[in-house]
Amino acid sequence: MQKELEVKLRFETLLADLATSFVGLPADQVDGAIESAQRRIVEALGLDRSTLFQLNQNGEMELTHLWVRPGMQPWPAKLLARERFPWGFGKVVLQGEIVRIPSVNDLPPDAARDQQTLREHGQKSTICFPLATGGPVFGALAFGTLVEEMHWTDAMVARLNLVAVLFANTLARRGSEESLRQALAEVQRLTEQLRQEKVYLQEEVEALHGHGEIIGDSPALRKVLAEADRVAPTDATVLLTGETGTGKELLAKRIHGLSRRKDRVMIKVNCAALSPTLIESELFGREKGAYTGALSRQAGRFEVANGSTLFLDEVAELPLDLQAKLLRVLQDGQLERIGSAKTINTDVRIIAASNRDLAKAVAEGSFRSDLYYRLNAFPIIVPPLRDRVEDIPALAWAFAKQTGIALGKPLERIPQETISKLQSYTWPGNIRELRNFIERSIILGNSSTLKLPPIDTKEESQQCASLTRDDAERAHILDVLKRTKWRIRGTGGAAEILGLKATTLEARIKKLGLLRPV
Repeated sequence: MQKELEVKLRFETLLADLATSFVGLPADQVDGAIESAQRRIVEALGLDRSTLFQLNQNGEMELTHLWVRPGMQPWPAKLLARERFPWGFGKVVLQGEIVRIPSVNDLPPDAARDQQTLREHGQKSTICFPLATGGPVFGALAFGTLVEEMHWTDAMVARLNLVAVLFANTLARRGSEESLRQALAEVQRLTEQLRQEKVYLQEEVEALHGHGEIIGDSPALRKVLAEADRVAPTDATVLLTGETGTGKELLAKRIHGLSRRKDRVMIKVNCAALSPTLIESELFGREKGAYTGALSRQAGRFEVANGSTLFLDEVAELPLDLQAKLLRVLQDGQLERIGSAKTINTDVRIIAASNRDLAKAVAEGSFRSDLYYRLNAFPIIVPPLRDRVEDIPALAWAFAKQTGIALGKPLERIPQETISKLQSYTWPGNIRELRNFIERSIILGNSSTLKLPPIDTKEESQQCASLTRDDAERAHILDVLKRTKWRIRGTGGAAEILGLKATTLEARIKKLGLLRPV
């Protein structure tokens, strides 16, 4: 009697100590504290082993905490309770009962699988408590002996049940803290994404200048719009090819606007506008301190575009190493920020555009064939302006009205002679060149009638009656040279953007007869 009272006193003292130590326990210390408590309880009561199971996402009861006396047989690390203890799982987890087994031999016939597992691992006696905090059972706490059978008295069951309650509350509190932390992290992620989208939208609005519609009704344009409308409702990757200035970005916006992702802003990245280091962080993001100058964490455009569409303009200019990283994101929907090993999942639809012949780039080894075939799931060729001459009058009127209002010089008339001159020119710079030419005409003009500055339509028409590959290359190189202010060498120079050696680019400039403006 005296010994029993001493054991009871020691255990109650231990329980009080454990209850105090678990109050306010940080989440990252819970696992260690539970296993330490299992050891102390097992030693205090003369037991041999304590096991704690928790339900995982698959509805399986998985072993998460274990303590066994040194030299004695432990349970397998990947022990699954539903599979190895089906009878006990039903009693403890499904019915919420305490199961005490003084002897493995006492198990009923329908617990044959449980009995086999216990005998295989040397268990003589066991007792198991459900873990719950007013809701469904989410775990089970078991104690057992491996040397001698144990008679589980009502007093011992009551004490051990207090331990189960303590563990259940501690695990539930940690789960709530982790859920709250995850929810806060998700709120922060969404807040950052919205902030990035807001910044991006502001940039887009500033850059748009009112030119947001696809204008024209020519057969060539109608064919392209029909293809775009057909692919828009799907999540298929689209590759837009065509000369510079043909309106590939507007077509991408149309596809996005007709897709199920239309409620989110379409994100755009110009792959030729940034150096390789900057384009990588722009696409995939970076952690603070990832490289010199990375003073803050930045979400990449793939993260900002999660659930939306990402438009990759001039995709042919991506360096080969970034092409491989892009391919992985397209295949797996996963990426890592620069300076981080954490994998981020994304759901992004890709629309890519290029004014270069990607098939030729693949043959030359400057573009990955696997990425090309991935992007080329639904190709659309955007026609040059010379193939849709019928659209020039409508385009001219739209640009003239918009620019005239913006400049405070509204136009009321475009003579037919002017329209004819515009239609006779081949516009190697396409719609962009037409718009800029009309803007220049309005700036130079002094009346409400559009008058054109001198334009040698005859010579240009003879040279461009049939556009060759050299013509397209000339227009592309000239466009890049203008953007880099004719800087050929160095980071961000034209040679780097075009993926050419500086000497090779200089030779092509000479061959094509390109002259730097004075």
